[in-house]
Amino acid sequence: MSDSNQIDETAQSSVIGDSAFTGKVAPGVEAVRAQGGQRAFFSVWDLHAYYGESYIVQGVSFDIREGEIVALLGRNGAGKTSTLRALARVDSPELRHGEIWLDHQPLHEMSAYQAAQNGLGLVPEDRRIIQGLSVEENLQLAQIAPPKGWSIERVYELFPRLGERRNQEGVTLSGGEQQMLAVARALVRDMKLLLLDEPYEGLAPVIVQEIEKTLEQIKALGMTTIIVEQNAVAALHLADRALILDMGKIVFDGTAQEVLENEDLRHEYLAI
Repeated sequence: MSDSNQIDETAQSSVIGDSAFTGKVAPGVEAVRAQGGQRAFFSVWDLHAYYGESYIVQGVSFDIREGEIVALLGRNGAGKTSTLRALARVDSPELRHGEIWLDHQPLHEMSAYQAAQNGLGLVPEDRRIIQGLSVEENLQLAQIAPPKGWSIERVYELFPRLGERRNQEGVTLSGGEQQMLAVARALVRDMKLLLLDEPYEGLAPVIVQEIEKTLEQIKALGMTTIIVEQNAVAALHLADRALILDMGKIVFDGTAQEVLENEDLRHEYLAI
């Protein structure tokens, strides 16, 4: 392992109360500790990813506690979706260096399919509802391969509108309902980390409010989530922490409230 990937020994020996923090942390990033001194639930170390020879993700490192919601923000072209795709282990962009750890599991050694089997759930921007299948059939298909997560009936309790439309073809739902279905497909898997790519994209303001309510419910369930969203203010109001990307590099790692209160930071990196 290169020097840039060495474990921060100081962070290893830090102590919270009577519990030692013994987990690995991303280089150059302050160790994130859950209550009781537990190590970060999700860690990204020195990630470098490319589209062909185009260097897109440039040394991204961060840690996330279990149950946190983190907003991954930046201007158009900053590398947000590319970073999310690299985390999900899809073929493009190509991950050429770095490590991704989810609950002790090395996702960087896995394919996208294997990462999904180990608890990573990606809800892509285009939602990818399967044409010709009903709402319920979309959910059933997501459960074909183990491990299973929520029951379909539990999903309908969270999203009663999907229950009302269980026999309707998924692609004929409204944009907001399709987003609910995309999230629901992730929930019926045994998921540890939810990755949301532009959940408000292309939706009318009234539908955005509905999706916000849905994500508030997800937050109340304590589900660890990374949200990429161009509507930065909406994402910040939902999130506990914020990461800001610029030119493929993280330029800010702190609380969501810090970003909301720092006008200069917002103007420089988010244009808001």
